[in-house]
Amino acid sequence: MANEDGQAGWCEKLYQEKGAELLLYGRALGLSHGEAEDVLQETFMALLQRAQPPEKPEHYCVRAFRNRACNYRRSLWRRLAREWESKGWFERAPQESPFEREAMRCLAQLPPEQREVIVLKIWHEYTFEEIGEMLELSPNTAAGRYRYGLQKLKACLKGAAYDRDGRIGETIAFVGAAPPLGEA
Repeated sequence: MANEDGQAGWCEKLYQEKGAELLLYGRALGLSHGEAEDVLQETFMALLQRAQPPEKPEHYCVRAFRNRACNYRRSLWRRLAREWESKGWFERAPQESPFEREAMRCLAQLPPEQREVIVLKIWHEYTFEEIGEMLELSPNTAAGRYRYGLQKLKACLKGAAYDRDGRIGETIAFVGAAPPLGEA
């Protein structure tokens, strides 16, 4: 699959590196797994039509995917189908732990704006500046959505809201105590 200049290698590499992340991003944007796969294919078909790679291929790809996903969601029938499927927001794997299922349930309950920023920050490893650029909002707004989303996730998972000035919970020892020094 090369275009006229034989420059499809960058696109194939981008697909291999970001394909799975984009599917998750599509799920965070409210698409079913199949819809996210369709949007992913459309995005990469359009990228293959480009004569040259974009200046920032990863950012361009995520932005193009997001635009296509948003356009895809606008259809009334698709929206109704998505609402019907909402109970299975993530596909369940047989090896999933109860903790993973609970985390996915909590993530699915977040407002879409917060869920989107969390997925871009954690799974795509973008900075708030990059996220703001992609979503056309300020880095501070992206950081706020991330922070509030994480607070809601924590409250959902632990049953207690995060309070910066308050006590979070019982102390957890991350490292064991050092063994006593031997006699000198």
